[in-house]
Amino acid sequence: MTTTTIHDLVEVGTPDAAAAVKLAFGSFPSGVAALAAEVDGVRVGMVSSSFSVGVSFDPPMVMFSVQNSSTTWPILKQAGRIGISILGSAHDEACYQLSSRSRDRFAGLDLHEPESGAIFVNDATVWLECVVRSEIPAGDHHVVVLEVTSLRVGDQTEPLVYHGTRFRRLIAV
Repeated sequence: MTTTTIHDLVEVGTPDAAAAVKLAFGSFPSGVAALAAEVDGVRVGMVSSSFSVGVSFDPPMVMFSVQNSSTTWPILKQAGRIGISILGSAHDEACYQLSSRSRDRFAGLDLHEPESGAIFVNDATVWLECVVRSEIPAGDHHVVVLEVTSLRVGDQTEPLVYHGTRFRRLIAV
């Protein structure tokens, strides 16, 4: 495996900064969330590795960031309820599929689709049914804050982890 190391501080705004930023941000391990809902009779979904829980406990709120160039988010945010599935270690292929720009994002996936319109991936570690509360511009992204309206915690499923541009699994030591 080839790794890239940056030995010195790289000043933002210099020619090397973009690559250094990607490398630095990719060095932070994160979980992977699928966000999905039915909008006007059509399933719409995307994935996020910038998802964060615990923004607020009362009321319960979560957040994620989405690129301003996203063509999926403007449609998905129109849903009354959005299903967030925290993907498990067996969901790496589902993650690729849900983020695809060239194939049906939902074909063959094992889904739970309640009457609310939220869509969940079965066997996920957590399900959070949410409503959008705010969007805050943040450079080339928007930070989206969602309020949790209902939830389900799964059975001890190990989470899918994104780190260093790859999916990884946790290993107990």
